[in-house]
Amino acid sequence: MKLAHTMIRVKDLDATLAFYTDFLGLQEVRRHPIGDEATLVFLTDDTQSYHIELTYNHDERDYEIGDQFGHLAFTVDDLDAIIEDVESRGWWFRQSKPSNKTRYIFVKDPNGYDIEILQARTAPV
Repeated sequence: MKLAHTMIRVKDLDATLAFYTDFLGLQEVRRHPIGDEATLVFLTDDTQSYHIELTYNHDERDYEIGDQFGHLAFTVDDLDAIIEDVESRGWWFRQSKPSNKTRYIFVKDPNGYDIEILQARTAPV
């Protein structure tokens, strides 16, 4: 069995796509309209082994993020460059403590979902 995708409901499709594609570097691989009701947009990374499905309901209903959902996590090769980018955009972020073995930050996407960005681990030499 392979993990296929995670679906999140979004309030503003354009702002959400800009966050996930322009900032996080994901690529849109498929868009599927469901009549006048909704649009599904599938995003993936360079490996294309897993997808995030953005579901935008055209009736513009409001959502509350439930406390059962934690966060989406991504790894990057240069966390410092990401932090500089986040700071230049004026976004709020929370950073790992210097004493932690793993370096990471948390930001929020345009819908309020927590996004964790981790420094990729280097292979032992």
